[in-house]
Amino acid sequence: MSIYHDEVEIEDFEYDEEEEMYYYPCPCGDRFQISKEELFEGEEVATCPSCSLIVKVIYDPEMFKAEEDEETALNEKLGDLKLETN
Repeated sequence: MSIYHDEVEIEDFEYDEEEEMYYYPCPCGDRFQISKEELFEGEEVATCPSCSLIVKVIYDPEMFKAEEDEETALNEKLGDLKLETN
């Protein structure tokens, strides 16, 4: 059983679109981090790379599942359009 330093809502994390990573300040001075992919997979623990603290991320997994499904559909449509133009 893990002991969480805190429970933090995903809305309180800062999102880096380029890295597809969520960050939240850690008391040690670094940042807790969890990737968008980890959230897609149902992960709920954000870790700090500089210390042993962890936080539980409060979020709706269905929100990320819906976003993933939407991205998949868009990628399929783009693939179809590329085939049509060739």
